[in-house]
Amino acid sequence: MNYTPAPDLLKDRVILVTGAGQGIGRCAALAYAQHGATVLLLGRNQKRLDATYDAIVDAAYPEPMVLKLDLAQASDEQFKAMAEAIFGQVGRLDGILHNASRFDGLTPLALQPLDQWLGTLRVNLAAPAALTRACLPLLTRAPDSAVLFTSETHGHTPAAFWGAFAVSKSGLETLVKIWSEELTPHPHLRMNAIVPGPVRSPQRLVSHPAENHAQLVPPERLMPLYLYLIGPDSCGDNGRVFEAQPL
Repeated sequence: MNYTPAPDLLKDRVILVTGAGQGIGRCAALAYAQHGATVLLLGRNQKRLDATYDAIVDAAYPEPMVLKLDLAQASDEQFKAMAEAIFGQVGRLDGILHNASRFDGLTPLALQPLDQWLGTLRVNLAAPAALTRACLPLLTRAPDSAVLFTSETHGHTPAAFWGAFAVSKSGLETLVKIWSEELTPHPHLRMNAIVPGPVRSPQRLVSHPAENHAQLVPPERLMPLYLYLIGPDSCGDNGRVFEAQPL
């Protein structure tokens, strides 16, 4: 994307990033902090979250906060408690990047058991919806806020063997469109999705092990789009799905 964010684009803002321990989530957390945001790092792997925390602090960006939570197990009560904790500790929330994801490999639909379906849909679709709902009072209170969902190529353009994962990511795009229409009473809150395309990431290593990963686009190259959509410059964009790379 041909976009150059202002150095203080996210100054004084609080942004929650799920899946912040690795891949695109970690990269986005660092980019948001670099541009002035206090970043809330959510994930289930404490060691990875701590590493992201240390990288942000070592770079002298605003000190982040670590929120350890397993989206596969989290309940409505836990999401509500987290939103209340955010309000109690930082007093506001200006954006969410939903980037946490479950991927169990490529499997024919005929071989995907119910437990795998439920687990994938819970992490990739139901949990982002529930977490967003719990945080709506904070997001609608902010003068300008954004919720951003990371979709996936095969959710946007379905293909064989991607099964529950593709269905869950396709559901995110539908969720964005429905929610954007329901938010008309809150025009300062917008929801969009990004399809990153082939990116050098841990998930890509699992889904495409035979690729030359050194030739893939590093996630840092996608950050202008992630910054644009979480920041105030994207005020006119709502309910859209953005492709970070040509499919």
